[in-house]
Amino acid sequence: MDILYFAWVRERIGLPREQVETSAATVADLVEELRAREERYAAAFADLSALRVALDQELSEFDASLDGVREVAFFPPMTGG
Repeated sequence: MDILYFAWVRERIGLPREQVETSAATVADLVEELRAREERYAAAFADLSALRVALDQELSEFDASLDGVREVAFFPPMTGG
């Protein structure tokens, strides 16, 4: 599965994207796996209310299933301007 990181999420983790093997059933499970990797992931995912997630380029929720998903993107909420 491809995981994409945008804006300050990318800055904290230090990668724009990576490919991971996961047994996570939901986005929240995936986040827990990532948090456990190392401190930079824990810092990036410390406050999920400050993050949005898209599954295969569609906005989703953290309790969404990862079944059949090829791409997960994490990013801060967008602001208009």
